[in-house]
Amino acid sequence: MNGLMNQEYEFNKLTKRLRANVGKAIHDYNMLSDNDTVMVCLSGGKDSYTMLDILLSLQKIAPIKFNLIAVNLDQGQPGFPTHILPEYLEKIGVPYKIITEDTYSTVKRVIPEGKTTCGLCSRLRRGILYRVAKEIGATKIALGHHRDDILETFFLNMFYGGKLKGMPAKLISDDGNNIVIRPLAYCNEKDIIKYAETKQFPIIPCNLCGSQPNLQRQVIKEMLQDWGKRHPGRIATMFRSLQNIVPSHLMDTTKYDFGELSITPEIGDILFDKEVFSASPYFQNLVPHE
Repeated sequence: MNGLMNQEYEFNKLTKRLRANVGKAIHDYNMLSDNDTVMVCLSGGKDSYTMLDILLSLQKIAPIKFNLIAVNLDQGQPGFPTHILPEYLEKIGVPYKIITEDTYSTVKRVIPEGKTTCGLCSRLRRGILYRVAKEIGATKIALGHHRDDILETFFLNMFYGGKLKGMPAKLISDDGNNIVIRPLAYCNEKDIIKYAETKQFPIIPCNLCGSQPNLQRQVIKEMLQDWGKRHPGRIATMFRSLQNIVPSHLMDTTKYDFGELSITPEIGDILFDKEVFSASPYFQNLVPHE
């Protein structure tokens, strides 16, 4: 009995933490507005299930009204269990739309054997979802990327792309017609894994990319996991750094005008004027008395 009570207590804490993190992300980035129609992209993985579940719980208590519609893209993967998502969504009473587009065959035909398929797959998927959002009148597109995904993307771009570029919590889509939000931006993957396991979501594995060996993202993921184990708190600190950017202390001349940096003579004279310096109460103890 005590064990069950403890498990329930821990799950309640986990649920509150996830809801609080999602609520804070929504507030910080003004993700939702009154009467929004949110297209929740549901892949069948732990992240998108968790996102939908948390949004449903917040929908009941939010000070604004917003509608949710779950959208799944059936990419034509061999053996994909097409019945799982409709059955689940009908059971919980969520409006949904299943899109069938055989991007699987396209990716397998275009990408050579042994090469990473994620890039092309994601571009094809993104284009289809943007189109569908317009068709159903969605004002926001919700994706299930979490804090670890955002950090992994940042390091992927830095290590392999030579850019300090991450994955924002909110952005205008490539086509300029959609607003994309990531409500799980403040949630860590460990919490999502525990939540999905406890809720027993009917997870559908991705057979197209999930089994690919030596993915660059997997290398980054393992590096971050190792850092997290050896240095508790480091992941959270790194994530905070993405929210505290100082362009003047980086090297991008397009983001900061280094060429116009100069010292104003008047300010320099004042800073090094002995009488002014010694008269300041903040520095009196540092100036030797004659």
